[in-house]
Amino acid sequence: MAQSSPSGVTELLVKWRAGDEQALEALVPLVYAELRRLAHRYLRHERPNHTLESAALVNEAYLRLLKQETHEFENRVHLFAISTQLMRQILVEYARLRKAAKRDGGRAITLDDKIGFVKTKSVDPVALDSALDGLSQLDPRQSRIVELRFFGGLSVENSVVLGISPASVKRDWATAKVWLHHEISRAA
Repeated sequence: MAQSSPSGVTELLVKWRAGDEQALEALVPLVYAELRRLAHRYLRHERPNHTLESAALVNEAYLRLLKQETHEFENRVHLFAISTQLMRQILVEYARLRKAAKRDGGRAITLDDKIGFVKTKSVDPVALDSALDGLSQLDPRQSRIVELRFFGGLSVENSVVLGISPASVKRDWATAKVWLHHEISRAA
């Protein structure tokens, strides 16, 4: 099926941007499974008894995508990058509401050895979000690498998505890990 290729998705995004609502209807089934996979990765780092499921997270992100005033998605990668950011925002908002409802809502995200953090260390999603926001002020590229790598499952080998070399991703990733660890430890 030609439409399921990255260029097919990009073509549908261009049509949707031009106002073709049927293009959106054709696009959603093509990207839904990948969005569910991303949502599952996000939720895997949340507390075990989290009430949101991957389908609900995808649906909320989809609704927020539709509410955006502009649909200027350049291509498939850009669509997934924006979706990843929306999912992060949804989970952080959810954590903030939960903390407001219940003092010390618990630590939820486990940063494991796969990405270079200590496996037993749990991190408050609000603290992680705050640290990522701080990192984005200092180095937006490093922040984007952390977000895509931690939440989106981006491997160093897939760094072409970011338009930079694998060596640059490794270097930025190493620096970002140290900075985030410091910031999160300081916030705890």
